[in-house]
Amino acid sequence: MRRTSRRKAGRAPQCAAGVAAGFAARFAGGWMVLLGTVLWAALGAAGLHAQEMVDLPGEDRSVSPDLELVYTIGSAAAAAEWEEFTSISGVAFDGASNLYLLDGTRMESSARVVVVDATGRFVREFGRAGDGPGEFRAATQLVVWEDGQVLVEDMLHAGYHVFSSTGEFERMVREGGGMGFAMARRPNLRPERTGARTLIGRSGRTIQRVDMSSEDVEDRVIAEAWAPVEDDGPRSGDLEDMIDEEWGFEPDLLFDALPSGGVAFSDSSAWAVKLTDPSGAISRTLRRPIRPLAVTEEMEREERERQLEAESNRTITQRGSAPPAAVREMIDNMRSLQREALENMRFFPEVPVIAALRATWDGALWVQRSTEPGSDEPGPIDVIAPDGRYLGTLETGTAALPDMPDAFGPDGLVAFIDTDEFDVPVITVWRLPPAIRLESARPPPAR
Repeated sequence: MRRTSRRKAGRAPQCAAGVAAGFAARFAGGWMVLLGTVLWAALGAAGLHAQEMVDLPGEDRSVSPDLELVYTIGSAAAAAEWEEFTSISGVAFDGASNLYLLDGTRMESSARVVVVDATGRFVREFGRAGDGPGEFRAATQLVVWEDGQVLVEDMLHAGYHVFSSTGEFERMVREGGGMGFAMARRPNLRPERTGARTLIGRSGRTIQRVDMSSEDVEDRVIAEAWAPVEDDGPRSGDLEDMIDEEWGFEPDLLFDALPSGGVAFSDSSAWAVKLTDPSGAISRTLRRPIRPLAVTEEMEREERERQLEAESNRTITQRGSAPPAAVREMIDNMRSLQREALENMRFFPEVPVIAALRATWDGALWVQRSTEPGSDEPGPIDVIAPDGRYLGTLETGTAALPDMPDAFGPDGLVAFIDTDEFDVPVITVWRLPPAIRLESARPPPAR
């Protein structure tokens, strides 16, 4: 099987289909680099809340993943018709260990959500391609709450479909504006496991609590992350002013929701993870003395070439009739300006240490480190207990652990999206060993 590679360093390219929505949230202007722990600690706490600083060991302690295979579904040789997946873009578990898969998301006629139980047996499927409520124009993201309620983000509906735990369509939740063509505005949404219909998301360099309980999305900032690039203030509205300067190796804002109701996030080039309480106040910062990789002129040249190639290969997502000529011209102009910005890209002097951050159902943190820019090899994963104890480092790129899991579930379950030799999706579910997972003492979710 072939594991899909991910970018391990540098900045993720933007989606040309929704470039107008993405540019408004970007920051432009001068930059500074985080040089020491004193500066980022002061910025993170803002002097308002006491926080515990936890210094973790500098040397790796290797631990074996020793995963136990639970089941495999999919592939070109799948025995059942329901296993004939086309393009899986999202997987998530509910509290009963059922796995949900968002299949056929690029406007294929087979767009749907498939549910299997804890042993990989088919339970149900729901949703389909179409223009009506509960039908997908361009499904882009899947979110599953602990009780099995499902939310599917739909790029061209400019909103979210909400389904009950039995797969019945309940309602649409709309984003303001309702653009007819737009990219997904809230990538990497994480469900809160507190019994509420809320999610954790981001907007620019802020972390938000997103409420999906009514007809319109409501959000509230709960934490401000460090901004490596300063905001120049209001824009004029001209296309040229909407295109920010491009920065290579800009520290991303990585985050995940914690079972306690708080958030874990990373916002700098250093190995530093901040933990908040449910209100967003930073209560603990975890640090490892691992220095970022210095950026060379060769790295800069190769990163610029990679992003220019990605921009050239990007296609515009549309459904039905083509957009009006004026809209098409605007998109073409913005793509031209975007290419010019990439050609003039500036660079941070260091490659961020942390490439990915996830929290398991029992609260352990999986912190994946970056590799050299351009490498397809996944980085090692540091496993940290909620109280800050370093549990060890997992090597990736092996049959035992190919990469960061695509989804974490209860009772140590993890899921991976892969493809077979025919590029047909294959999903494998494994169980983590007790040595790298913790027993949760949380009460059962509210129903």
